[in-house]
Amino acid sequence: MQSTEHSILKIYASSTDKIGFDLLYEQLVVLAKRKGISGVTVYRGIMGYGMSSTKISSTRFWELTEKLPVVIEMIDRTEILNEFYQSIEHELQSLSKGCLVTIHPIEIKLQKTGSSKK
Repeated sequence: MQSTEHSILKIYASSTDKIGFDLLYEQLVVLAKRKGISGVTVYRGIMGYGMSSTKISSTRFWELTEKLPVVIEMIDRTEILNEFYQSIEHELQSLSKGCLVTIHPIEIKLQKTGSSKK
């Protein structure tokens, strides 16, 4: 399948960022599923920092609460992703910590759905 009308929306944030009482990445995945976004994946980084960071965050086995970078990736038609971003922009703007949002056109080479085993 070849398409230039699809994009990937990436949201760079922290694993501890919250919207209200819910973790940001969990809230965004649930909302994306409700809105019918084709696919979402959350990646947890092992090390990183952002523009407002005073130190580099990294994973350490002795820490109980880790503040690590996360990337939330969503793939769908560009139009749908732009609409989704507009629906969450206010919440992202109101975060007390920073985040970064990018959107890039992609070319889908293969999109195959699997069958669920019963």
